[in-house]
Amino acid sequence: MAGTINKVILIGHLGDEVKMHYFEGGNSIGRFPLATNESYTNRQTGERITNTDWHNIVVRNKLAEICEKYLSKGDKVYLEGRIKNRQYEVEGQKRYTTEIHVQDMTFLTTKKETTPENPASAPIPNAPNNNSSDDNDDLPF
Repeated sequence: MAGTINKVILIGHLGDEVKMHYFEGGNSIGRFPLATNESYTNRQTGERITNTDWHNIVVRNKLAEICEKYLSKGDKVYLEGRIKNRQYEVEGQKRYTTEIHVQDMTFLTTKKETTPENPASAPIPNAPNNNSSDDNDDLPF
């Protein structure tokens, strides 16, 4: 294989509100934790076990603004992105973090669009796809 690939696909629930940071020139970045769960039954005890993994999600610019507007804690999302590892320093101590930099996202459920008076919410637009691939392919789905 000639190249490499760095692609992550996650479906999970927001663990907190989207935290936004705005920069000069109109750029912005949003961050939020995403929880994914794995469940299985212990064969020896019959007990149902659920493990939760937490992921640090990073969205940028227009996608970040859309996330801030429509998403809140507990909402379910599908996202595709890349794993990024970075190092930073706090009070002289080196720290490391792993983040998922989102390139494409679809909102699966949101609380901000549903109200008690109107449970059938208006459709929420899919987040913009930052890839420049051609959408005119011959896939049957």
